[in-house]
Amino acid sequence: MENHTVVTEFILVGFKGQPEVQLVLFVLFLIMYIITLMGNTAMILVITADTKLHTPMYFFLKNLSFLDICYSSVLTPKAMLSFATGNKIISYNGCATQMFFFCLFGTTEAFFLAVMAYDRFIAVCNPLLYHVVMSKKTRHLLVAVSYFFGFVNCCTQTGFTFTLSFCAPAEINHFFCDVPVVMKASCSATFVNEIVLLVLCGLISVVTGIIVLISYAYIVSTILRIPSGSSRHKAFSTCTSHLMAVSLFFGTVFFMYAQPGAIDSPNQGKVVSIFYTIVIPMLNPIIYSLRNVEVKEAVIRQFGKKITVLLKFLFK
Repeated sequence: MENHTVVTEFILVGFKGQPEVQLVLFVLFLIMYIITLMGNTAMILVITADTKLHTPMYFFLKNLSFLDICYSSVLTPKAMLSFATGNKIISYNGCATQMFFFCLFGTTEAFFLAVMAYDRFIAVCNPLLYHVVMSKKTRHLLVAVSYFFGFVNCCTQTGFTFTLSFCAPAEINHFFCDVPVVMKASCSATFVNEIVLLVLCGLISVVTGIIVLISYAYIVSTILRIPSGSSRHKAFSTCTSHLMAVSLFFGTVFFMYAQPGAIDSPNQGKVVSIFYTIVIPMLNPIIYSLRNVEVKEAVIRQFGKKITVLLKFLFK
């Protein structure tokens, strides 16, 4: 316990390399972070402003965009600061806080994607009951439940991890305080923590994955029974964006957390973690806007309104 109390800060090793390499990483992270903020903020504003998008599907999409902003903001600014200044120090409390919110938003996003799969299942398989089943009360309850499970997981993971002892100098072979790499930096036994990580993350992946798989099994079965080719295409087009987002997120998360030995590949994990912490939040609004006709039409309508107002102001 003495070693545990002595450590007041950690060293985030991050990506090793000359200052030129750190500058390139800073620029790349900055570009991706700006695109993430702009894309997700634009999605929120368009959905909020356009009344035609005030449906359950876009309610969940707006919440997903907000979650992606939070998810990316937990780690990216700190990583960029480290690349720019060379200061790789993070305080003990700062590391615990970063881990807490990273687990919260990451777990919540997994449940969000499962909820959105269920939403598509109701829309395609029971269209007449869609607005009854997905009432305003139900939508808010599903969002609250997603955050609740995120809260349970982040409290458990952070609590278990920071009961470990750490010996100075405590180096974390990563660019943020993720659970496996912080455990790796501990100088005490981590077997119980590894089991908790594997069981919880495996359980979350399995439960949310099963919801997604069952939902899409029914969706595909229903679509294949639709006689009209154009109707089949229209029904399936409402699901393709979500299916792409689900595949990207769950594929990388399973690779990182839900398999034995995931803790033993920190260098490989750094590259994969960039994908699911920074790249996926950046890609989500692009996927949903490019693959969704309603979103593109809403963007055109909103820009048309703004241009009309501007022209009236200029030439009145």
